[in-house]
Amino acid sequence: MNTFHDLGLNEDLLKAITDMGFEKPSEVQDKAIPILLKEDTDLVALAQTGTGKTAAFGFPMLQKIDINSRTTQGLILSPTRELCLQITNELKLYGKYCKGLNVAAIYGGASITDQAREVKRGAQVIVATPGRMKDMISRKLVDISKIEYSVLDEADEMLNMGFKEDITEILSHTPEDKNTWLFSATMPKEVARIAKKFMHAPQEITVGHKNEGSKNVSHEYFLVNSRDRYQALKRLADANPDIFSVIFCRTKRDTQKVAENLIEDGYSAGALHGDLSQNQRDIVMKQFRTKQIQMLVATDVAARGIDVDDITHVINYQLPDEIETYTHRSGRTGRAGKTGVSMVIVSKSEVRKIKSIERIIKKQFEKKEIPSGMEICEVQLMSLANKIHSTEINHEIDPYLESINQLFETSTKDELIKKFFSVEFTRFFNYYQKAKDLNASAVNSSSRDSDKKSSSNAARYFINVGEKDGYDWMKLKDFLKDNLGLGRDDVFKVDVKESFSFFNTEKEHQERVLAFFSDFKENGRFINVEITENRVGRGGGRGRRRDGRKGEGDRKRRSSGGRNDRRRNNDENTPSSRSRRSNSGSGSTVASRPRRSRRRD
Repeated sequence: MNTFHDLGLNEDLLKAITDMGFEKPSEVQDKAIPILLKEDTDLVALAQTGTGKTAAFGFPMLQKIDINSRTTQGLILSPTRELCLQITNELKLYGKYCKGLNVAAIYGGASITDQAREVKRGAQVIVATPGRMKDMISRKLVDISKIEYSVLDEADEMLNMGFKEDITEILSHTPEDKNTWLFSATMPKEVARIAKKFMHAPQEITVGHKNEGSKNVSHEYFLVNSRDRYQALKRLADANPDIFSVIFCRTKRDTQKVAENLIEDGYSAGALHGDLSQNQRDIVMKQFRTKQIQMLVATDVAARGIDVDDITHVINYQLPDEIETYTHRSGRTGRAGKTGVSMVIVSKSEVRKIKSIERIIKKQFEKKEIPSGMEICEVQLMSLANKIHSTEINHEIDPYLESINQLFETSTKDELIKKFFSVEFTRFFNYYQKAKDLNASAVNSSSRDSDKKSSSNAARYFINVGEKDGYDWMKLKDFLKDNLGLGRDDVFKVDVKESFSFFNTEKEHQERVLAFFSDFKENGRFINVEITENRVGRGGGRGRRRDGRKGEGDRKRRSSGGRNDRRRNNDENTPSSRSRRSNSGSGSTVASRPRRSRRRD
């Protein structure tokens, strides 16, 4: 592999590279930089997150633009504010010796006036999110009619987020003879269509294979019942005392809920999602980068700007809707040549997705067991022992040693060690000694709802929403379990039609379901749920219509006097005295899960 000196970069950039401590280019940099420096060409580059794509297009752009001109010559589009700021900051570091360079960041959530002023100062390069860029073009606050280079960074993610029309609109204001460089982790059909529409005979480079996962990341999955998902997450955290992780959830609501539960249970956690203000997001990311937060719970969109090299684990609390998105998630770890682990917590109905992901990333998952309580106690005990063994002695305690020695003068070495370690071990032992086995057994089934439920004990329902309302079977299942407070496996045999759907639960949940939907509105429209009798199997018959006509079955409308409490009770309860932040500060004699110490490096 070449060195940076071999790639053709000028002295100003090489000095910056030396200052940043870069020694050798990554594979995508080694392949892309020479092409972009020597040729005026369009380029499609496929490489995983964390492989150095920003430098791969950043160095050539900075070398080829005219710094003495105040005209905007380069435009970089990225999907999120975090990634936009990250790219901007990196370009400024790359160009620290390029006198006169001005790189402007344009993104939502900040003053558009200030951003327009920055551009007017003479920004040769603009890094922007599509929404804000389109807004500034419409207000005539920016001129990109003379750009020579455009970059679509994380192109697959921008399209997943619905930015196709914005990108089309933005690029329509740029010259046709510009060079377009498209960088993406995956190559779905939508990205291929964008490349065909906006690029002319592009060269293509691929690091690894298309959509393939990083070689530095191992992949594991843990099979649990859906109701035990959160307890499984805590055990995985406790079994890895030095964890520094990103935990992915599918929705903003789940992200916030999981983060709040972790904080309440004594973990150093934080949430990152689209409902946070820019200031809140900046604070959370600063705490994560400084490792004040060890477990960052995030949505896929919010996590696009996370650029931290030391992440040890990615935990998929829920699998993404799009299987290709898993590649982006797992790419958050195993960066900069380091190794990482991508864990997936799945229920029985989701096991089939693991095989689909394996085909895409060309990696095999290892099925692992959720650790038992005693295994966690052992891990925590040895972790403490190793920390004590490697701790540098602070001689400021020397004046107190005489008093301490007097206190333990009758204790033997073994007794002293046992007493010392029992302080930490006992708390874990008391919490986990009666902990149940969270591991679920796999079910062989080709059905998408692979968990086999007894038809004789199942209730079949009709609901007046369907495909035209934006639901498929998975989205409807998530909607039902989230609103009803049920586990993922408690809602099954979901069958979505154009304007209505069917689903099953065990009969024990019937009153809860009917009570919740007795007076439920979504977007001002009543959502009605009714029992469908006779055919409770998959695709069960339609019931009585509101005009009195009957379908294949007879559906009876039932109601309940009030809504049941929909809060889910965890089997592995959290003791009220768990070591955590508490406004009351009161103690308790109940066994507690120990508070996790906050790492501050």
